[in-house]
Formats: sequence, structure tokens, C-alpha cells
Amino acid sequence: MSALEVHTDAGAVGGRRIDDDLTAWRGIPYAAPPVGPLRLRAPQPVEPWSGVRRAFHFGSPAPQGGGTDEDCLTLNVLAPGSTSGSPRPVMVFIHGGAYSGGSSSSSLYSGQSLVRRGDIVYVSINYRLGSLGYLDFTQFSTPERPFDSNLGLRDQVAALEWVQRNIAEFGGDPDNVTVFGESAGANAVTTLMTTPAAKGLFARAIAESPPVASAYHPERAARWSREFLEIAGVPPAEAATWLETADPADFVEAGTTLARRGADEEPGTRAFAPVVDGFFLPTHPLDCFASGSGHPVPLIIGTNRHEGRVFPRFLNILPTDPTRIDKMFSHVDASVKERAIAAYPGYPGRRAAADLGGDVTFWEPSVLCAQGHTTVAPTYSYRYDFAPRLLRVLGLGATHATEMYAVFGLTGPWARLLTALGGRRGLRAVTDTVQSHWLHFARHGTPAPGWPQYSPERRETLIIDDTSRVENDPLGERRRAWLGYEHRR
Repeated sequence: MSALEVHTDAGAVGGRRIDDDLTAWRGIPYAAPPVGPLRLRAPQPVEPWSGVRRAFHFGSPAPQGGGTDEDCLTLNVLAPGSTSGSPRPVMVFIHGGAYSGGSSSSSLYSGQSLVRRGDIVYVSINYRLGSLGYLDFTQFSTPERPFDSNLGLRDQVAALEWVQRNIAEFGGDPDNVTVFGESAGANAVTTLMTTPAAKGLFARAIAESPPVASAYHPERAARWSREFLEIAGVPPAEAATWLETADPADFVEAGTTLARRGADEEPGTRAFAPVVDGFFLPTHPLDCFASGSGHPVPLIIGTNRHEGRVFPRFLNILPTDPTRIDKMFSHVDASVKERAIAAYPGYPGRRAAADLGGDVTFWEPSVLCAQGHTTVAPTYSYRYDFAPRLLRVLGLGATHATEMYAVFGLTGPWARLLTALGGRRGLRAVTDTVQSHWLHFARHGTPAPGWPQYSPERRETLIIDDTSRVENDPLGERRRAWLGYEHRR
């Protein structure tokens, strides 16, 4: 058998060389296509195949704007082309996109820089998104046609189970798996850390800008699914039939309307998110971390300095203007609102409001997660501050997702564009810093030397910039200003 042919538990897959030093297998199914009677059901095993399946091309993204192929439960493996005397560390990436968009096929997520530099095996996954993956339709189940909850989360567990069963065939170590993700993908990471079915499926975790609070109790989730069907024009009595037979494009269209409406009517919440259903996800992740009952795996967690500034311009889904912010605070004591707003000089100015919305979505719940997790496992906190001059001129700064350029080693035309006004040397420096820490963590369970563990007493945080440094409790007054804020659940 050729070195490019690998046996999985469902059958052999054939990969291809990338350049001379990497081998890629793409579009490998880790669960059966969730279509027909399997739509809105927990992922089921793959039907085995005979012969060698060509794994040359990425699988279809989950249904979203611009694409509606439900046969999307695939993953990709990238490994060094050379053999190794011992199993290699494995890094499994979960993409972001507000649980409504994105795909593992994005060129940014190729993983080539990490594999070359770190001598690791890299896995990236697709999972169900939007209303087909993150709305809870269980109230419309019938004896003949049941529906399951937390489908996207279940898909992620199924992908990690596939890794446990198969990654050794690709040269990876199933006992040394790091799961990492950004934005919604980082919410997936923190949620998996509190999901019983995910216990033992990974040894370490990295959460980049996770909206940790984005998980909701069944009552709110059930209301959102009813609103979705109202938008789609489906009477409750016809729900089960429509949910099984409707075109996936109809799911995308109604889901887009639901998400847009929710951003204005219930700012600070997101209809596409895990559900605290009492069995697959028994406890809200924030409560789990507060009680020290998350899976005891080492964790890197952090956010970017100006998370919220990109959203009003390009993805207007956060509470980043005074109208939405007033609604967001309507369920808490007025003193909490007054104290939090006072921590953002210049409010209600555009940048201050965007910073507030980004902080309450990403930074504040990440702090709660980190301080709770320190009681059960080593935890490392960072803040990503690097912004080339172009981003500063645009008023974006180190905004949401910009750390991804360093994580994945952005090069080529996009790197030249990003640093067109300066910052090329700084981008190389932060890329070296981030990749050194991420890869050392994946191999050894600790970042590279110089990054101390986080503690609730000192709140040691690595500030990642062209010259990185450690600070204790950065923006401590602002952190304290959020004490008493309760996220809607």
C-alpha cells in the first residue's frame, strides 16, 4: 500500500502530496450525511466503502449563504510527508463564523505553517451550522419523526471520536490531541470542555476569543425555534413534515432573518448556539467553569484588544451601538449598567460602544472561564494587541479574528496587503510568538517558557504584540466594572 493510502475504520482513503513535504487527505466523512430521515438527528456512523476513496478535495461546507449541500460532515488531515519514530501531536481546529457560516476549506485554515514548524498532524472539521445545526426543534418531535438537540455540538464530538479511532493511522497520537478554535469555534471548545460525551477525547484546549456565555436554556431555545417556523410560514401542525422535507435553502433564509431580528430585539444573545438541554449539555458552561467541573485539561484562553470594532462595519450582530446596549442592560440593575459604561471613556462614541460590545461578548466571559478553570487544570491567559498600521488607520486595531493571521502564519498577497502601511516585521514577530506557544502547548501541555499560569489572585496575562510582555490583571478596573452583570440564558 502506498504511503498516501491510509486505512480508516470505514475504509481506505487516498491522499496527495502538497509540495514535497506534506500529505493531505481532504473531505473524509466522519459521520453519515445528515439528509432525509437523518436531518436534525444526532450524527450516525459512516457507511463503510470498499476500495480506496479519493480524499483529494475538501468536502462541502454546511448549508449557509451561497451553498446548501447538507452532505457536509467531513474532515481533513494534513501531516508531514516524512515518517516519524514516535506518534506526532495532533491539533484539531474548529472554525468560527457565528455558528452560521464558515468552512474548514478556507485558505487561512490550511494548517501548513503549523505542520511544517511543529511536526504535528493537523485536522480541520466541518459541522452543521445555522438552523440545521443550532436550533432546537425537539418540541416538534413525533413518535414517527424525532428530532435531536445540539446537532453541531454532537457533530464536533463525533469528529473527535473519529480522531481517537483513526488518527494513529496518519501518524498522530490519540493521547495527545489539542482542540482549538476561534470565535464560535472557540465557543465550541469551551462548550466541549463541559460536555460529558467529550470527556477523554482531547488532552488540551485553546480558545481564541470564545463567547463562553453563548449557550441557552431550553425555554429560550424553544421560543427561537417557534419564531423560526413563523418566519418560514409553517404552522405547528405541519412542523415535523416541513422540517424533514424543506429545501435547505429555506432553512438558511429563515435562519438569516431570525438572526438579524435577534440582534436588534435581544442584543447580547445569539439564536444559533448550544442548548443546555439537561442531558447532552447538562449544565451551562459558565456554571460548569465557576464550580470547577469542566474537563481537567490544560487551557489557553484569550481575546483581542479591540474585539468589537469590526462588527458594526462587516457583521452587525453584536450590541455595539447605544440602542442595542440599552436593551442588553435592561435585565440588570441600573448600577451595573452605569458602572460598566463608565469604564469606556468616550461612550456613546462609536469606538467606545464597539469596545463595550466586544468585551461583554468575548472578554468578560473569557475571564470568568479562566478564573474558574484554574481550580482544576493549568490555565494560561493572553490578550492579542498587535495591529499593523493599516488596521489602526481604519480604526479597527487588534480586532476580532486578527490573531488568526499569526496562528496560521499569514503569507503572500494578503500579508502584504495587511502590512502595506507598515508592520511586516511586527507580524513576523507575533507569528513567531503565537506559533511557538501554541505548538509547545500542543506537544508538552504548557506554552513556551516565559508565559506564567493564570491565577485569580494575580491574573497573569501574556500581552501579545511585536514586543510581548506579561501583565498582571490588565484593565483590572474595567474587569471589576462588569462584576454583577448576568448574561441572558
